[in-house]
Amino acid sequence: MEPSGQDANDHGQNSVGDGEHPWEVTDMTRLRRFICYGSEMAIYDTKEHRLGMESALALLSLLQEGRGCEVVEEVKRLALEGRPVRANPSLFALAVCSQHLDLNTRQGAFRALGDVCRDPEHLFTFIQYKKEVKERMRCGIWGRALRKAVSDWYNKQDAMGLALAVTKYKTREGWSHQDLIRLSHAKPANEAIVLISKYIMKGWKEVQGAYADKENSEEVIKVLSYLEAVEKVKHSADEMEVSHLIEEHSLEREQLLTDHLKSKVVWKALLKEMPMESMLRTLGKMTADQVLEPGSSDVAEVCERIQSEAALKKAKLHPFSVLTASENYKRGQGNRGKVKWEPNVDIIKALDSAFYKCFTNVEPAGKRFMVAVDISTSLSSIVKGTSVSTAVAAAAMTMVFARTEAETQVMAYSEGAIVPCTITEGMSLRQVATELVKIPSGYTDCALPILWASEKRITVDMFIIFTNSACWHGEANPAECLRMYRHVRHFCNVPLSLPS
Repeated sequence: MEPSGQDANDHGQNSVGDGEHPWEVTDMTRLRRFICYGSEMAIYDTKEHRLGMESALALLSLLQEGRGCEVVEEVKRLALEGRPVRANPSLFALAVCSQHLDLNTRQGAFRALGDVCRDPEHLFTFIQYKKEVKERMRCGIWGRALRKAVSDWYNKQDAMGLALAVTKYKTREGWSHQDLIRLSHAKPANEAIVLISKYIMKGWKEVQGAYADKENSEEVIKVLSYLEAVEKVKHSADEMEVSHLIEEHSLEREQLLTDHLKSKVVWKALLKEMPMESMLRTLGKMTADQVLEPGSSDVAEVCERIQSEAALKKAKLHPFSVLTASENYKRGQGNRGKVKWEPNVDIIKALDSAFYKCFTNVEPAGKRFMVAVDISTSLSSIVKGTSVSTAVAAAAMTMVFARTEAETQVMAYSEGAIVPCTITEGMSLRQVATELVKIPSGYTDCALPILWASEKRITVDMFIIFTNSACWHGEANPAECLRMYRHVRHFCNVPLSLPS
């Protein structure tokens, strides 16, 4: 539900459910929704949809009102603050702004490119979006401003970081680094970037010949050594040589050949510095390939890393991310492909431990929450794209609020019944799930938590209602009940009666 106190100058209708009781929200709110999850609608969908002008009407409206610079600043702010936004909507919005007729909007979009495009994959996606919106915006792509912005993007990168990026993300969205360097007429800012540009455009042999007899700076020597290692890996079938190169130069999985990933030795070398999220994603694959054998030192090292509070904090993992990895691993089979494995008991225990430790990664909002869980038949399904049941997902997210927010009231509800639940910090996930389903299930009525809070004169800043039937309700519409609740709590401080 949207917070109150929004700008009264640009209210529009909010699409919720059947549209009986639409909220009035601003175009800027719709833009934030679009940036965060790729849709202006009030309901979040885990599926990533194809983006187009028809899905960004608020963005277009803001541009037409002459507020393009505000749009750019909002995209940039969300990126710099590390908000949980989807990359593609931000890049799409920036691409549209970069093609707008207003000069200040265009210039602002190009200046923000370095802050929003954190890696080449983002840069390629941005360029592709510009190509796709070109016809609608009636202007070209490779003008002077884009050429300068792309050239600046390469020149502002750390040399070693750029060497990693161009060898890890070679092509995306039909674009390559060769394309971007050529079309932008990029002029390298220093000798190390000159070297990397030559490597991109001419290849390793040209680089070897050009730098073999030169007196090179320390930075250039480092880049040369790194690129030489990447080239050796591409032409080596010796697993021991590949593993040594991985360890010496911190090479990553994407820089290796497919055949290399059939080797236990290579996987063990990758494991030593593999990012936490990548490790969690590949636990099943490594178990299937017997890289992680029961009782081995490799399993012990992986379990130690998974449970390391410092490593979990550095990776900024949310408890639900660990839960998803854990449930997928326990399943013993990938969501795609034919890879199967026998889950390792020690790894499962480590993942369970990591789940509880990740609660410290959640930053509290300091609000008064009511968390209400629909215990109707909604809890008998599986969360899309995961192996997590909706019952376990609801319990996990309830724990997030109960453990991080000082003022949290947890309720379980179903048709005609709502029951307060006691969720303590010491309770396990299984215990929380059991506590939530202690009343008989029935039909969904999402208005019940709001009505209950009103009747009990409980002050709530945020209602969090977990259900997979968001638009289903009984006699009272949840949106209208929330509107009345806010009005009564703000002006009257009296209980709200059930609408007839």
